[in-house]
Amino acid sequence: MELEALFNAVIVKPIEAEESTYGSIIVPDLGNEKNETGEIVSIGPGQPTINGSFIPTILKVGDKVILPTMGFTKLPHNGDEYYVGPENQILAKINEKVDMAEILEETKETLTQEEIKNLTNE
Repeated sequence: MELEALFNAVIVKPIEAEESTYGSIIVPDLGNEKNETGEIVSIGPGQPTINGSFIPTILKVGDKVILPTMGFTKLPHNGDEYYVGPENQILAKINEKVDMAEILEETKETLTQEEIKNLTNE
């Protein structure tokens, strides 16, 4: 990626929202002003304060976040659309639950029974 966030700025790539359907009819989401959901693709290191201390950023690249309806700037770049704004205006971070049973089932072929037992007992 060619874009690099500076100071406490965050560059977010929007995640496409799913359209609602009723039977075979697609209901567009026109006129509804909703908060944008996106994934952080670049984040600055932080912001220096007046007294000389440094406030590091909290979020990381790859985090999924919810942006406010206003305040972030749309930035078209190489055919893609991004949002740029300060980290402290992000409304929320989306934490995804991890299902250990599902992960173990996917990796079952590569782990021995003893390794699986050790992972589930921890």
